[in-house]
Amino acid sequence: MTKENQNLNQLRVKNIGIDTYRENILFMRYDCEVCLSEGFTALTRIVVTNGKKSIIATLNVVTSEIISHGEAGLSIEAMKRLGVKTGDSIRVSHLNPIESFKKVRAKMYGNELNEASLAEIVNDIAGGRYSNIELAAFITSCVNKNLSLNEITGLTKAMINTGEKLNWSSSLVFDKHCVGGLPGNRTTPIVVSIVAACGLMIPKTSSRAITSPAGTADTMETMAPVALTIDQMRKVVEAEGGCVVWGGTVQLSPVDDILISVEKALNVDSEGQMIASVLSKKAAAGSTHVIIDIPVGETAKVRSRQSAEYLQHQMESVGKAIGLIVKTIITDGSQPVGKGIGPALEAHDILDVLKNNTVASHTLRERSLELAGALLELSGQWSEGKGLAQAVEVLESGKAYQKFMRICEAQGGFRLPPRAKFQYDVLADHKGMIASIDNRTLARVAKLAGAPKSPASGLEFYAPLGKHVDKGDVLYTIHAESEGELLYARNYAESVNHIISII
Repeated sequence: MTKENQNLNQLRVKNIGIDTYRENILFMRYDCEVCLSEGFTALTRIVVTNGKKSIIATLNVVTSEIISHGEAGLSIEAMKRLGVKTGDSIRVSHLNPIESFKKVRAKMYGNELNEASLAEIVNDIAGGRYSNIELAAFITSCVNKNLSLNEITGLTKAMINTGEKLNWSSSLVFDKHCVGGLPGNRTTPIVVSIVAACGLMIPKTSSRAITSPAGTADTMETMAPVALTIDQMRKVVEAEGGCVVWGGTVQLSPVDDILISVEKALNVDSEGQMIASVLSKKAAAGSTHVIIDIPVGETAKVRSRQSAEYLQHQMESVGKAIGLIVKTIITDGSQPVGKGIGPALEAHDILDVLKNNTVASHTLRERSLELAGALLELSGQWSEGKGLAQAVEVLESGKAYQKFMRICEAQGGFRLPPRAKFQYDVLADHKGMIASIDNRTLARVAKLAGAPKSPASGLEFYAPLGKHVDKGDVLYTIHAESEGELLYARNYAESVNHIISII
């Protein structure tokens, strides 16, 4: 590009205060000279440059007076990534065709991709070259078991190689993960506390909610900071042997976070990409031994034993291919694990278990002990059957609670989880026994109440399978931060008669 053309394509930045989440958006007037001369149209992908720094943005065309001639608006995320402020000069130019997207189109037509092709796609995603539309195309081309075992392995390796990789002083580094789909299954902080209290290293990076009312990072954040840098995370682990931090800030497998943001919008969770997501994060975090919890139930993410065994094989095979020792445990996914569904409510559950309170959720306690015991045995320091006994001793002695509090303090300080301002009890309309629970619809009620955006919102569940109830007994309590959200969640709950079946 000549110097003359560079000057012609220069515009002044205007901060118009529009949040577009992760996507870079450029706003230009429909009658802008640059827009007209370059033939830019809405949704054109454009290279935006400021000095030596460049980003790729999607063009939105403006027909109002929000932007003047000679100006260009940038979304909040785009301004942050480009490092500009109002009045700064930027240059815009055409983006060359993204060669790797040819591979995505090939995948859309059912072709299998090799490791080199997947690496090319992942590198372009990491470089910000894919728009949300193109990301959605890649994600949807991979759903419904459309990725082979070789493709999942190749995708996992590519995702590991695009971000930071952690190395630890110990040759044995442990981790656990649940594939999700089950409300209240917040075992991670309990497992980390038990395992770290036993002297093993367990640097846990966790995600925020994708399609659920809470992710582990959302729940942990109601008790302690989770947005730690790698250096901060390392100090916590060196001091306490474990941590529970948000993976998005430490840039481990960053492409995973990009894909998750689009999966959340689509409300889909590709099985192959989920495996690559989980195992790439574990490998990048420096883990050597991983336990994977696979809950199975009619309204869980994994619906059948057959599907669970297929996922079990895939997880363990990909783990072996990338040098991880992976053990999967198939668990009951027929009902919520804890009482709380929503960040703060799940945090209160965690504290009750760690404090050995009599009101603690029995199912959350037992599930956490099972997973912690399996991790202890995976270390080789406890023989089969001894890991569970050790986990029970550490929990009941108070050592796990003490370790959890020290981890919270090391991450920036412990705080009590909040309580919502408004509550509404959903009652049994007749006497009988709890026969079935629709986990997905129950989770939807919690989300309509405001979770996870409002940390204290969600619901408390009091109707486990097999429980006998009388008419008027409380099945669950909806918690909300506003009367409007409470009413919305209440109306939805009362309009759906299959959430909890009583016979």
